[in-house]
Amino acid sequence: MSDRRRLLPLLGANRHGSRDSMTCLYRCGNACDHPVPNTSDNPYLGDIVSAEVSRRGVVRAGAVGALVLGVGGALAGAGVASAAPAGAAAPTLPEVEDFAARQRTGNGALTFRAIPPNKLDTFVVPNGYDHAVVIRWGDEVVPGAPDLDVHNQTGARQSKQFGYNNDFVGVLPLDRRGKRALLVVNHEYTNEDLMFPGFTSQDALTVEQVRAAMAAHGLSVVEIERVGDTGEWRPVARGARPYNRRITALATKFDVTGPAAGSAWLKTAADPKGRTVVGTLNNCAGGITPWGTVLSGEENFNQYFVGGDAVPADAKPKLARYGIDTAKRYPSGSRKWERADERFDLAKHPNEANRHGWIVEVDPFDPDGRPRKHTALGRFKHEGANVIVAKNGHVVAYMGDDERFDYLYKFVSDKKYLKGNSWHARRHNLTLLESGTLYVAKLDETSAGEIDGSGKLPSDGAFNGRGRWIKLVSGNRSYVDGMTAADVLTFTRLAGDKVGATKMDRPEDVEPSLATGKVYVALTNNTNRGVGSNPKADEANPRNANKHGHILELVEDRGDNTAEAFAWSLPIVCGDPTDPSTYFAGYDKAKVSPISCPDNVAFDSTGNLWISTDGNALGSNDGLFAAPIEGPERGHLKQFLTVPLGAEACGPFITTDDRSVFVAVQHPGEISGASLENPASNWPDGDFAKPGVVVTWRLDGGHIGA
Repeated sequence: MSDRRRLLPLLGANRHGSRDSMTCLYRCGNACDHPVPNTSDNPYLGDIVSAEVSRRGVVRAGAVGALVLGVGGALAGAGVASAAPAGAAAPTLPEVEDFAARQRTGNGALTFRAIPPNKLDTFVVPNGYDHAVVIRWGDEVVPGAPDLDVHNQTGARQSKQFGYNNDFVGVLPLDRRGKRALLVVNHEYTNEDLMFPGFTSQDALTVEQVRAAMAAHGLSVVEIERVGDTGEWRPVARGARPYNRRITALATKFDVTGPAAGSAWLKTAADPKGRTVVGTLNNCAGGITPWGTVLSGEENFNQYFVGGDAVPADAKPKLARYGIDTAKRYPSGSRKWERADERFDLAKHPNEANRHGWIVEVDPFDPDGRPRKHTALGRFKHEGANVIVAKNGHVVAYMGDDERFDYLYKFVSDKKYLKGNSWHARRHNLTLLESGTLYVAKLDETSAGEIDGSGKLPSDGAFNGRGRWIKLVSGNRSYVDGMTAADVLTFTRLAGDKVGATKMDRPEDVEPSLATGKVYVALTNNTNRGVGSNPKADEANPRNANKHGHILELVEDRGDNTAEAFAWSLPIVCGDPTDPSTYFAGYDKAKVSPISCPDNVAFDSTGNLWISTDGNALGSNDGLFAAPIEGPERGHLKQFLTVPLGAEACGPFITTDDRSVFVAVQHPGEISGASLENPASNWPDGDFAKPGVVVTWRLDGGHIGA
């Protein structure tokens, strides 16, 4: 390790795209170096050509009825009637419909001048804009938290401080004037190389340092305030701040809801009822519900467990499908958390891994309430979940399983959403994700014989086709042969295998547009596509060795988000615009910015699509991009900002007044050879790298982007 630290950090080894090997180790336990977990023989899309598919038949969604705000790229206007914390006045919040009126389809013109790709160790925004760090790792969250001291971090200290490697960012209003809000942020993973001085190995960490790393996972809720009449925001510095809260992997208890709650798969010695889980792991993206709660996706939870070699034989295939090593006691990259808590040793607690990989719901307005893990939404490596209210009032959540060759899902609630701020409506809406129907996507294509893996457009001039949602489970009824409802929900990947779902190129963030009801999926990349015996390119994943990724657009039949069939197309195929395999909805590629590895997506109030990237395979820093997806400017993608060296751009979140855009800067300086003493980045404070949340605004007070 000491020899490695003497290397020049900027010369770290890249493995996948431009993602450094250090990121691969800590983010996902080197997932791409392990065999693809999906070894099912369900046919790839190229084998399925439906006679009913029209080459040019694309169903267009109409306007979404009873539009609600609170998904991804907009400030939630949910009717919140939760009891306020002791000593705090109940927040007076706008009605949902007040924000819905602002959701519209604009002319798509983006007025900022695109910034060029770069490798600068700073945060770069367009001329006429400014930015500020809102909060960083180690800052106070719980009032009275100690200052960050990297030489003396403990579980107790970190449990009061802002966690590490922030990912999802959500902002929920606390008043009608837009002056106060709650910032809710995920903390996906830790990098002990960059957190602890003198780090040599996981084994060499003290138990208290392990506990500090566990506490640096989870979520933070922080009260923030607008700076004057600008688009800048900062944490509230004084007063009780009763909503401020840390949720951690160390000690926070979660209630389990839905059909799999209490099943044999979730029971452990510590929880024989299978209804209470300690901690949340690897929280990646998320979303804000129309009723003012936050959904957080548990993703690469597999890397936290050891002892897979000693589990019962019948459990091994199930664990292996989720990327858990069942041949070794200590998989490569193991975090050794079992030294601080034996629940991470599957040899002793073989069901503990089944208690992670869920969608978590947190009510930021109820700091004393337990977060919940919703089994009705299925268990897999969730990037996140984003909600829209369908025309018929049912709630629909869209989700992606972020793994090579895994699947796209949606959930439709049994109950209907109730509008308004009443206590009755709020309590009702808090139960909407506890029961419903879970589907997995199967895509057909129109030009199967023309897809050769090069990314060349087929003769009809578009990558498009039809698809259907295959029902997996509804309430307590399973639609998968040989699997109970609890089986399907706990081992959802296996259910998707059985019904022949379409293998996708790492479906990450999945967000419906509240302006049109169309759904957009960030397919980040898949360098295994068409390589060796892996599935070859198909029309929905049209490039072999796909290192740049693409955007998928779904248009549900009849504009109904509860429909069981849809049309699909690829409006953006990422990469260098000079590369003939790229595509930007037919827009003049000489005018668009290069983009690689889309990760998270969001929308501004005019319906423009904003895309953040992770692992830019074009060699420059990751960043945030915007593109109109309706009108004559459709496909005119422009780069809005870049994050510092080694970092990933996460979030993003655009407030409904379009005056502020929040971005999480994750893992700055995460480059092989770097350490806390020898950093590859000194963002944001000039000493050593610290993940943090940044807000960007226009200097003239105008709207971001347009």
